[in-house]
Amino acid sequence: MARPFPPEKQDPEPELWSSSEVRDLPSESYRDASHLEAQPTDGHHDKIELERIHTYRLQQQATVGSARSRAPREDWLPMGAGKPYPPELPHSDDYVVEFEGSDDPMHPQNWPMKRRVTIGALLTFCALVTAYASAVFATASDGAMKEFGFGREVAALGTTLYVLGFSAGPTVWAPASELIGRRWPLLVGMFGFDIFTIATAVAKDTQTVMLTRFFSGFFAASIIALVPASLSDLFNNHHRGIAIAVYTMSVFTGPFTSPFIGGFTAASYLGWRWTLYIPAFVGFFSLILMALFCRETYAPTILVQKAAILRRQTRNWGIHARQAELEIDFRELVTKNLARPFKILFTEPIAFCLTLYMSFIYGIAYAFLQAYPVVFEGTYGMSGGVSGLPFIGLIIGEMSGCAFVLSLQRSYTRKLQANNNIAVPEWRLPPCIVGGIAFAGGLFWFGWTGWTKSIHWMAPTASGVVVGFGLTSIFMQGFNYLLDSYLSL
Repeated sequence: MARPFPPEKQDPEPELWSSSEVRDLPSESYRDASHLEAQPTDGHHDKIELERIHTYRLQQQATVGSARSRAPREDWLPMGAGKPYPPELPHSDDYVVEFEGSDDPMHPQNWPMKRRVTIGALLTFCALVTAYASAVFATASDGAMKEFGFGREVAALGTTLYVLGFSAGPTVWAPASELIGRRWPLLVGMFGFDIFTIATAVAKDTQTVMLTRFFSGFFAASIIALVPASLSDLFNNHHRGIAIAVYTMSVFTGPFTSPFIGGFTAASYLGWRWTLYIPAFVGFFSLILMALFCRETYAPTILVQKAAILRRQTRNWGIHARQAELEIDFRELVTKNLARPFKILFTEPIAFCLTLYMSFIYGIAYAFLQAYPVVFEGTYGMSGGVSGLPFIGLIIGEMSGCAFVLSLQRSYTRKLQANNNIAVPEWRLPPCIVGGIAFAGGLFWFGWTGWTKSIHWMAPTASGVVVGFGLTSIFMQGFNYLLDSYLSL
């Protein structure tokens, strides 16, 4: 694969393997690592870390802009007041700010662990809230159907349009995060989610309900899309797996908590509208915490901030970050950010196969939101809120899957240290394979036991433990596998 920046832009250091080149090496080279250095040293580790930081800092040149040649002199704007054009900066590269090294305290991965965990926990909680809201309308649908007079098929659109917004949002939020950093897209996305969720709660007609549900999902997509990126900003290979595991569990726990929380809320005197007020109010609380405690985590944007501080301190207005040299072309921006995901999807067999499989699993997960009421309300005659309690089995399974993945982290760390801190994506796959077997077995168990009242309701409920275990194991390690494979792209 091509490097993410031209060779002439690289530092004049001994050539190092980029992460994409390492991914293309045969598995024997991973195990040996002798092609890098016979005896790993701390200096070599620092060089690898510097290369990863340099690659990560410049990757947006291929996604949101390009370093263009100078415009013709006749196209230059005048300086004004008859002033001549000033001379060029001598050795312009000397004016570009950089990180001091792999241990630079300004780099997010070198912040104190307490700060990184706090930011990661807040972002993960926001992901939990937005994921909860994705499924909560299913519990409000009976009340909305009575009030607005639409059928169950239309009611299902309340969830479908939200998830559709989930899928459409990243085309905006992902490039925005590389233009201006992670923090503002996250804050704007969370604010938009809160506003449109309240708009759904106060809606007076069906059209407003459906439209606001779509835009709630669209803005919530900033959280779902950018939180994994922020966690990758904050945590290196040693800790990223744990962070992604907790994030994945929150994303799948949210939809499965909404049936019983929202079910009891809708069945109470509060009514169906409060099933939407609650996540909106919790979302506003999360937004305040984000604004107070979450700092910018995107390395290129941090360098822009550093350059601004240096300009004020030195009064040398030529100091700048490499990002400032990029000229934004919105035609290229749209083309690259719309075409690039599809190009990777259809030209990379790894990405295509794993995405297809994870999409299928994700669809089945949301299908349970419709299947459980059919089984536990229709077959077993449970009331609205009570019929949501069997989802606890799925949640227990997800927690078990998370514990299973995290229990393997120590072994993964040992392999990482033995391989000069170079991640091998295939190390993530064994738990994913175990999860796939468990997920298929859990589906068979649920279908075999949930079709008749003659089988105790605990039997299909218990199947959720196996399904949840498989679901979490697949997605946790699937996300980590894709991150390890394409982090530098």
